[in-house]
Amino acid sequence: MLPSANMDSPPISDNKMDEPSPSVAESALSKFEDRTRLLNIERHVSCEAKSFLDISLASRSHHYISKHLENVRIEDVPEDVGSPVKGSFSNTPNLNSFDTHLIRTEAWEALKRSLVYYRGQPVGTIAAADHSEDALNYNQVFVRDFIPSGLAFLMNGEPEIVKNFLLTTLRLQLWEKMIDKFKLGAGVMPASFKVLRNPITHREELLADFGGSAIGRVAPVDSVFWWIILLRAYTKSTGDSSLAEMPDCQRGMRLILMLCLSDGFDTFPTLLCADGCCMVDRRMGIYGYPIEIQALFFMALRCALIMLKQDNEGKLFVEPITKRLQALSYHLRTYFWLDFHQLNVIYRYKTEEYSHTAVNKFNVMPDSLPEWVFDFMPNQGGYFIGNVSPARMDFRWFCLGNCLAILSSLATPEQAAAIMDLFEARWTELIGEMPLKVCYPAIEGHDWQITTGCDPKNTRWSYHNGGSWPVLLWVFTAACIKTGRPQMARRAIELAESRMLKDSWPEYYDGKLGRYVGKQARKFQTWSIAGYLVAKAMLDDPTHLGMIALEEYQQTQPCLRRSSSC
Repeated sequence: MLPSANMDSPPISDNKMDEPSPSVAESALSKFEDRTRLLNIERHVSCEAKSFLDISLASRSHHYISKHLENVRIEDVPEDVGSPVKGSFSNTPNLNSFDTHLIRTEAWEALKRSLVYYRGQPVGTIAAADHSEDALNYNQVFVRDFIPSGLAFLMNGEPEIVKNFLLTTLRLQLWEKMIDKFKLGAGVMPASFKVLRNPITHREELLADFGGSAIGRVAPVDSVFWWIILLRAYTKSTGDSSLAEMPDCQRGMRLILMLCLSDGFDTFPTLLCADGCCMVDRRMGIYGYPIEIQALFFMALRCALIMLKQDNEGKLFVEPITKRLQALSYHLRTYFWLDFHQLNVIYRYKTEEYSHTAVNKFNVMPDSLPEWVFDFMPNQGGYFIGNVSPARMDFRWFCLGNCLAILSSLATPEQAAAIMDLFEARWTELIGEMPLKVCYPAIEGHDWQITTGCDPKNTRWSYHNGGSWPVLLWVFTAACIKTGRPQMARRAIELAESRMLKDSWPEYYDGKLGRYVGKQARKFQTWSIAGYLVAKAMLDDPTHLGMIALEEYQQTQPCLRRSSSC
């Protein structure tokens, strides 16, 4: 049983504690990221060639060697008509160093303008600064939206903003959270918050949304995991563990762990979630065990295991976390993974199998396999599918979950390489003219009506139904660097640079290739701006990858085995 929370802990303070010795769990990356260097926004694009060489050496030390490691130029791509690389990159625009410098300068100015202040201190960034549209909740600080902003500030040597954000959201976590007379779990983090001025006291106050005001009234599951991941990024970037060691931060992590590790009726180690609980924040058929949440869950557990103090309270969580990580990695690597071989296995599934010897453990009907997946799956390549539950496999490809699987080392080195092979083989479908597709393919016709509830914002190839989101550049770039393929990230970034500034940094793009600014997309979307800045910073200085990437996950005990019939 997990320990109960101590809700009588002292209020949050900024008192620093003695720094502990570096964690053994992170020793594999310590050589890779000796010391994080500050991003100089004046640096020229010519520095990228050296960066690619640096990361190629680091990649070898992590066993992520591939034939794509060289810094291939566009003009060096083979002329083979059937080559997916040639077809993928032939339309990549060429921008000179002055153009990219201008874009980056404009991006930093826009990011600075998005800052939100609370009692004189910056505590976050608003979602969008599009004054031509009704603000709705785009003038609030979203936890998930701030992640690329926070990483950008860390990479630019401005950690105080991130520290203020972490402490502010930590205070909000302690609020009593009531929605329609129902009390939410103590560990829940807000989806967003805003700063208001009290007309009576004339003091600034915080107003948080834990899902009670959100579309669909769904509590954000991803906020708690992003908070832990950002706390680890802050610690890794600054080398200062005093924030994570604060009693309040330790309590915040324990509350989150109690929330997601509590006993229930589950037979799977994955987390059961509602539609709209993460980046895909509207009904899109992800109810169940969406890969985005499972990858975030896995990554946050690993980060928490590194940062938890080995005191009496912290030690109580070590065993539950370790056991959950072992079961979760086995489950996801085994049942969520799809490649050409596994697709053929599912195609030949038998049904109505009983007992632990069953091969088709979830009783998935082979006739439920969608036609598109047979053409989409290359001979070499694979990905983690969107969802797995009884009699259901959602074969859609989701970008964020797969990239996070690489960064967290949920994916094995072989699986990580296969995911990148899929990106290359299906560049047109997944990258197109504006990176990157949030999911593929789009839901259409009657399926769209049933799955989305006829949602007019999630029409085909728009918004979260196959729309293209520039914010995903940062996770894609990080995945490319970790797997030794920085040239793929460079080409995707160049595509974004050709449009984003001229289009005023839209929230998302529409169409199969992402050619059109989204029908309801807000301009000056902060995480589109920050995602670009983080991607550029990592290409300039690949040691920044250490903030968000974890070393290969090693099972500390013999892993679970499939039944002999498998």
